[in-house]
Amino acid sequence: MTTVEYDGGRAPHPATMPLPQVLEEANALSRALNGVIEGKPEVVRVALTVLLAGGHLLLEDVPGVGKTMLAKTLAKAIDGSVRRIQFTPDLLPSDVTGVSIFNQDSHTFEFRPGAIFANVVVGDEINRASPKTQSALLECMEERQVTVDGTTYPLAHPFIVMATQNPIEMEGTYPLPEAQRDRFMARVSLGYPSPTSEMAMLDHHGSVSPLDALRPVADAATVSAMVATVSQIHAAEGIRRYVVDLVGATRRSPALRLGASPRASLQLLRAARANAALHGRDHVLPDDVQEMLVPVLAHRLILSGEAQMARQTSQQVLEELRTLVPVPSPR
Repeated sequence: MTTVEYDGGRAPHPATMPLPQVLEEANALSRALNGVIEGKPEVVRVALTVLLAGGHLLLEDVPGVGKTMLAKTLAKAIDGSVRRIQFTPDLLPSDVTGVSIFNQDSHTFEFRPGAIFANVVVGDEINRASPKTQSALLECMEERQVTVDGTTYPLAHPFIVMATQNPIEMEGTYPLPEAQRDRFMARVSLGYPSPTSEMAMLDHHGSVSPLDALRPVADAATVSAMVATVSQIHAAEGIRRYVVDLVGATRRSPALRLGASPRASLQLLRAARANAALHGRDHVLPDDVQEMLVPVLAHRLILSGEAQMARQTSQQVLEELRTLVPVPSPR
């Protein structure tokens, strides 16, 4: 494991920037990502939304469709510290969080940070690690800090975990526990590309990867300012009530054994604010909430036995609930 010196300092509170500048920076990031990821603009948009909302992103799909490429592209587009963790069954929690090592010269213990100490952490095949190692991420992702041997160390700002996972029916995988899934703001599936996009991929990726030519278009301070600005976008009381009603409907649905948590309500509103910013608005509309409903909530839900027998999906349940919950009227 690579060791780095840790200064123990906490990052200053980020400044904000004008909303038009947020949109300009976001468009630059979008162009950079779409230049590498062929034919997946909707997935790129969700990734940018999660970044601006200060959340974490889970990329779930079969091997070979570009999950790791998307994570690495976003990481390279931001001129900040980047670490990649290849999750394997023998990966230890200390490999992720860090470890205290006894220094024989000073006769004291020194903390050696793990791979989680970075602005962008790419977790490859997270569900191939044991549940014990997966749980090492819980405090990191929620509280932006790490506690080792009773001492707490703050993480960098901004901080985003982009994790990939294979479907649980794949050999050698462990299902993510509910608490771990709940830490991810959104989950997306890339899916197979269209024939046109796949042909373009063969042309552009055949000899040289576009990722090699990608240059950073934003730095950590800029992303921090974007996140701080997005957090101040106005959400009216009716919008906040709409979020609560949608999340509450998942807890009452007979098709679901486990509904969405209060953390899901917070993250749905944050994602809606980021979506509004990507549209250049300084206020949230019901459309923003609806657009982020499935990416933010679907992976947190557990279907009832009857729904599984009927071959329903959590996405279908959410789409049905969305038609049942009244939309707030504009004032």
